[in-house]
Amino acid sequence: MTSPPVSGPPADLSALLRAASATLAAAGVPTPDVDAELLAAHVLSLPRGELLAAALRGDRAPDDTAAFDELIRRRATREPLQHLIGVAPFRHLELRVGPGVFVPRPETEMVAQLAIDALRAVPDAAPIAVDLGTGSGAIALAMATEVPHARVHAAENAVDAYVWAKENFAAHAPQARLAFIDLADAFRELDGTVAVLVSNPPYVPDAAIPRDPEVRHWDPPSALYGGADGLDVVRVLSEVGLRLLRSGGTLVIEHGEWQGAPIRALLDAAGWRACATHPDLTLRDRATTAVRP
Repeated sequence: MTSPPVSGPPADLSALLRAASATLAAAGVPTPDVDAELLAAHVLSLPRGELLAAALRGDRAPDDTAAFDELIRRRATREPLQHLIGVAPFRHLELRVGPGVFVPRPETEMVAQLAIDALRAVPDAAPIAVDLGTGSGAIALAMATEVPHARVHAAENAVDAYVWAKENFAAHAPQARLAFIDLADAFRELDGTVAVLVSNPPYVPDAAIPRDPEVRHWDPPSALYGGADGLDVVRVLSEVGLRLLRSGGTLVIEHGEWQGAPIRALLDAAGWRACATHPDLTLRDRATTAVRP
C-alpha cells in the first residue's frame, strides 16, 4: 500500500521561493520574485545575494518555515514589504519604517538630489537646510549625510512618523535637528537665513483614491491628501518658504505628475523666481523648484 505524501515545506530553497512567489503573484503583488527573496533573506538573516546563491546550489529549505509563511501571507494581503522587514532603502541609507509613517519611494530620491545639488552649490561654510514634513526623515538625512558641512533641520507633527524619524536621525545623523512642530510655524528663529527648503508634502487630491493597496490602506492619510486640488500644503509651503529662505535661496517641492503647471503658476503669483519642474527617472514630472527673490 502506497504511503500518503508527506506535507511540509519544499525540499529545497529554490522550490520554497517559487511557491512563495506564486502566492504573491496570485495576490497581485507587482514584484513577487523580489519580495519573496527579500522576505526569505530577512527571515534567514542572509544578504539577498547569499540567499540566491544558496538557492542556485540547491540548498535545502529550513525545516521550519512558519515565520516565512506568515510573512508571505501578510504580504499577499498587500501589507507593505517595508513594514514586514522593518526597513526601506533610500539612496545610501537604510531607514526604519513601519505603521504610521509614509514609506519613502525611489522617485523621491531625485527630489533629494535636487536639494543636495542646491545645498552643495551654496558657498557658505555651514549652509542651512530645512525639510518640512520629514516623515521617516529620508530627505533630511540624505542632505545631512551627503552634505555633512550643512546644518539640517527637519519638522514633523505626526506622532507616529516622528517616532520613526527620531530613530532614524539617531542612527544616521545625530547632529541634525528634528523638531516636533507644524510646518506652518516651523523654525521662526531661522527666518531669512535658510539656503535650501525642501518638502514632500501631501499632494493627493481628497477625491482621488490611490491605486495601490499598500498606499491606500497603509500610508497615513495625513501624508497623502492635500485638499480638493491636492495643493493646500503647497500653498502653505510657498508662504513659509518666503519667510524662511534668504534671498536667492532654493525651494524644492515634490508633487504628482500632473501638478507641475499649477504649482508653477501658484509660485509665480506669489513672487517666486525661476520656477521650473523636473522629471523623475520615469520621465514623469516629480518636483518643482523656485528661487526666493
